[in-house]
Amino acid sequence: MGQKEIHAVLSGFPVPPHPSGIRPLDSGYINRSFAIEYEGKPTYVLQQLNSAVFEDVESLMENLRRALTFLQDPKYCGPELIPAKTGDDCIKTPSGEYWRLITYVPDSFSSLFCTSEQMASETGRILGLFHQLLGKADPGGFKDFLPGFQSLRKRLEQFDEALSSASAERLEKAKAAIGFAQAKREPLLAKQNYSLPLRVCHNDTKMSNFLFSKRDGKGLCLIDLDTVMPGYFYYDFGDALRTVVNPSAEDERDLDKITFNRSYCEAFIFALSKTAPELNIEEIKSLPHGAQMMPYLHGVRALTDFLLGDRYYQVSYPSQNLDRSLALFRFASLAEEETSFLEEVIGKYFLS
Repeated sequence: MGQKEIHAVLSGFPVPPHPSGIRPLDSGYINRSFAIEYEGKPTYVLQQLNSAVFEDVESLMENLRRALTFLQDPKYCGPELIPAKTGDDCIKTPSGEYWRLITYVPDSFSSLFCTSEQMASETGRILGLFHQLLGKADPGGFKDFLPGFQSLRKRLEQFDEALSSASAERLEKAKAAIGFAQAKREPLLAKQNYSLPLRVCHNDTKMSNFLFSKRDGKGLCLIDLDTVMPGYFYYDFGDALRTVVNPSAEDERDLDKITFNRSYCEAFIFALSKTAPELNIEEIKSLPHGAQMMPYLHGVRALTDFLLGDRYYQVSYPSQNLDRSLALFRFASLAEEETSFLEEVIGKYFLS
């Protein structure tokens, strides 16, 4: 997209007309994002929402606006939504594109990986605070605009459909990943607990969606709130843990580099226990399951996308989705091996 088109979109928002710079942000898989700079400093983030993925943009934006009203706390420094000049939450162009504008959190940074116990601790603290603040909201007031988004059963049904339609070439390349997915499906489905209380969840708590202060490394907030919907606490726990304790990329090809850092894990869980809302005993018991289930679910999604010809996730090389699935399945195996350790640490901080 050219500068002229971006300037035209910006003109629909109540911001100065001549930014000093427009810089692409390439960290996301789904939306296109640009940092809008004034006097050389990033001030806003302009995002084109992927309406092929998010078919109900209005509900997405309604959930986002509602969540931001609860995420107000001196210890939580998140972005603000800038309404369009029309008063709408976002702009729809004549060509059908949806654009929104949010403030850039100043002096902040994100990281693909956790690099210290302090960062692990701050990640846990911010995740707990996020849930504590949204614990005041009624989950029924948030629209489930992506039904079954974190449903393991639904993701496996989609996987089965992909198996039946995939090319012979892709089926052959994915043989090892398919074997793992099939071997683990029933044991993980058997552990699903649908009686847990619904909470307002982020539903995409990977490491890169946490912001930290450049000044002192303190956690600031969670960003990319496109998937804020009702869910179970272990969704966000397991999704965050998989990137906090593993120093490798989500598409790491050398599976021996994928590890489970116990010290980062304990720092994360300790800080989370100090800020999270009160969880009932069944929610606490579900956390080790979340640590295994969430990377497995993401692995199934990546594998399904590979079998379908890479329709959903952006890929930079042909086998990237397959590599993602294998790396995620490797971590799911490590999380299963660490079940006793997880139960011990979770019990120590959440039950004592």
